Formats: sequence, structure tokens, C-alpha cells
Amino acid sequence: MLQTILEDCRVLPVVTAASVEATVQLARALQRGGMTAIEITLRSPAALDSIRAVTAQVPGMLVAAGTVTTAAELEQAVAAGATLALSPGATPALLRAAADSGVDFVPGVATASEIMCGVDHGFGIFKLFPAEALGGLALLKSLAGPFPRLRFCPTGGLHPGNFRDYLALPNVICCGGSWMVGADLVDNGKWDDIEGLARAAMANQ
Repeated sequence: MLQTILEDCRVLPVVTAASVEATVQLARALQRGGMTAIEITLRSPAALDSIRAVTAQVPGMLVAAGTVTTAAELEQAVAAGATLALSPGATPALLRAAADSGVDFVPGVATASEIMCGVDHGFGIFKLFPAEALGGLALLKSLAGPFPRLRFCPTGGLHPGNFRDYLALPNVICCGGSWMVGADLVDNGKWDDIEGLARAAMANQ
């Protein structure tokens, strides 16, 4: 069940794949640090091959596809092995395709109207993006009033100094962030540092 999966992962690392080999090493480091899921965004040429490789080579790690913006991208991500997909926003066409596909999908929203559109298509968990720029904690607290049964995964602008504040909100199921998978760490193969950042993020969860 999607809700259980996201509740268990708590912090979802958002990764832009530099290369397949590096992304596999990165996923292993995150897993050693206690993380159970990885979001590989469809922002680079290595994305789909990285999804395939991590799925095959890192057992026990849930592999999600991020930055899914079209029905075609959703189909490609699922074919590559992703068991979860997230979008930065959502068009009616993408919502219909996701609902029809049966794959676990978290549509991106920024407004109450977009949330209501997602609910109309059967969704109850949303990615709030870009969270900090939209109002962050204050916005999520405000959304709890009209949407008491919905849950959110805020992403965008989260960092070690604020992500626990987000996770403390009752309507936040998990959060997304990239502070533990920075390009400088990945490019320089600092897997131990990444593992340490992952472990710190998962502490007391």
C-alpha cells in the first residue's frame, strides 16, 4: 500500500543520475545509511538505465521515478522497473494515465485547485512542490483545514535544518530532499559521506 511505503521511507532522496554506475553506488550508500527508497528523476540521459540498474542490483531498495511529466514518461518509467512515480505537477491527461496504469503515483500540486483535481481522479497523497517557495510549513498547516484526510510529501527547499519540522506535521507522510546526494559528493565518489548523511537523516524516524 502506497501510504505504508511512504510512511516507512520517511525521507526520499531525490537523485539526478550522473551515470548508471554512480547511481548504483549511490543507492547502495543510501541503503547502508538506512534509507529504503530512492527517487531517480527523469532529468538526465542516464535516468531510465539507472532505474533498471538499481532495481536489478540493489535488492530491497524501492526505486521511484521522479519528474514524470507526461503519460509517455510514466510508461517508460514503469517499463524500466520503477514501482512508484512522482511528478512536479499534474495535467488531467497525466492523472488519467496514472489512474489507469495502476502504478503507485504521487502527483505534484501547488494549489488547492490542483489538489481538488487530483482528488477527483482518485488520489489522496500529493507531492507539494516547490514546498519552501510555496509557503512551506505554513501552507501545509493551512491545507490541513479543508483537506483533513489528505497527506503530502513536501519537496523543494528542504534541508537538514528544516526537514524534521515538516515531518512533524500530521498531514506530512514523508519528505523529499537532495542534501544527502549532492553532485559534489557523487562526482567525487564520497560514498561514506553520503552514507553518513543518510544515516543522520533517518535517525529518530
